[in-house]
Amino acid sequence: MKADLSQSDWINRAAKVLPAAGIGNFDPGIVIREGRGSRVWDEDGREYIDYLIGSGPMILGHGHPEVLEAVREQIGRGMTFFTGNARGIELAEEICNSVACADRLRFVSTGGEADMYAMRLARAATGRDRILKFEGGYHGMSAEALMSLAPTTLVNYPTAVPDSAGIPQSVRDNMVIAPFNDADAFRQLIAEFGDEIAGVIVEPLQRLIPPAPGFLECLRQECTRHGIVLIFDEVVTGFRLAYGGAQEHYGVVPDLCTLGKIIGGGFPLAVVVGKAEIMDHFDKAKVGADGFCFQIGTLSGNPIASVAGLKTLEVLRRPGAFEKLRQNGHVLMAGLKSVLEDSGVAHQIVGDPVLFDVVFTPDVVANYRDVQKGDAALLKRFNTVLRQQGILKSDSKLYSSLALTEADLDQTLEAITLAASDITQV
Repeated sequence: MKADLSQSDWINRAAKVLPAAGIGNFDPGIVIREGRGSRVWDEDGREYIDYLIGSGPMILGHGHPEVLEAVREQIGRGMTFFTGNARGIELAEEICNSVACADRLRFVSTGGEADMYAMRLARAATGRDRILKFEGGYHGMSAEALMSLAPTTLVNYPTAVPDSAGIPQSVRDNMVIAPFNDADAFRQLIAEFGDEIAGVIVEPLQRLIPPAPGFLECLRQECTRHGIVLIFDEVVTGFRLAYGGAQEHYGVVPDLCTLGKIIGGGFPLAVVVGKAEIMDHFDKAKVGADGFCFQIGTLSGNPIASVAGLKTLEVLRRPGAFEKLRQNGHVLMAGLKSVLEDSGVAHQIVGDPVLFDVVFTPDVVANYRDVQKGDAALLKRFNTVLRQQGILKSDSKLYSSLALTEADLDQTLEAITLAASDITQV
C-alpha cells in the first residue's frame, strides 16, 4: 500500500474490484483515511466534521482512548474463539439489565442478521407465516426486509413492493405493508390479517420520523390482543434515544427487539433480545426439534467487539453523557431551523436531537410518503454544499455524538448558513 496515492487513485482501483466502485454503503466518491474524535480525513487529506459516525456506531467519536485501551488489552488475549467468552457474557448481562424487554439475548454480527432472526423467531413462536412491516422502514437486507423499504411505485396497502432483484414471489405474498403512524389503518389490517401475522416489526423512530402520540401503544395493544410478536428494531435507537433505548424513551415494551451499532463500539456486533419464552426457540432442549431456530455465526459475541461495546456503554452511563449528546443536537437543530426560516425555504426538521435532518417540504412529515413529497434535488444541493464546507453526513440523516466540540458546532452552523444561502439561489 502506497501512502502517496490520491483519493482518485483509490477510487480507480476500487472500480476494478468492487461493483459500482464502492462497498455498497455510501458515496463511493469519498475514501476515508482516518478518524480522530469528531473528525475524519479522506485520502486527499481533506478534513470533515463527522456526522455520519460510521452510520451510528461511533457515538463516542473515533479512537476514544478508553475503548482503544480495552481493545488492545483484549487483542493480546485473543481475537475470536467460536466459544463462549467472559466479555461476551458480561455484555449480555449489561444489555439484559438495561433493556426492558430483554430476558435473554443471542449474538449475531449485524443488525440485519438480528432483524432476520427476530422475524424467524416470531414465526417459530406463533406458527404463523406473515410479517407486517411499515412502508419505508429499514430492517436490513433480508428478503423480508427488502419489501417496501424505498418503493418508487406507490401501490395500495397492504401490497408489498420488492426493493431488490432476486426475491421470490412467495416472500412478497407473506408480507403485509402498513403506513407508519396510522393507527386506524393498522387496526384495519390486523382485523383482516391478524390470525395470519406472526410478527409486527417496526422502527419506533422510523428512520427519522417520531411515532405519533398513541401509535406505539396501539401496536402493543393490538399485538397483545391477537397473539402477535411485537418487534422493535432498535439497531439505531438502542442506547441512543436513551440508555434503555426507544422502549425506555417512549414507554412501550415490545416482545423482541434488535440492537446493533453502539453495542459493538465500532466493531461488528448485534443482538436479538426478548422475552424468555420466545428466545427459548434458540434452545432445542426446551422447544424440541419442531420449534427450534437454528443459529450460528463465526464471529457472534466476538470478544473484541464485546469489550469495545462494554467500554462504550460504560462511558454512556456516566453522568451527563446523554444530556451532552442531546444538547449537541438541540444546538444544531435550533440553528438549522433559524437559518432555514430566515431563508424562506419551505422545510421540516424531522427527528430527535440525537439524529435528525431536514426535509424540504411545507407539509408535516408523518410517514414515508410524506418524505417522498420533499424536494430531493434541493436536499441534494444542500448536502453537496455542506460536504464542500467540511461536513460529512448521510443523504438523509445527521447523527449527534459525544465527541463534538463547541468549535465543531460553530463551524457546522456556518456551513449550514452557506448551504441555505446557496439553495435560495437555485
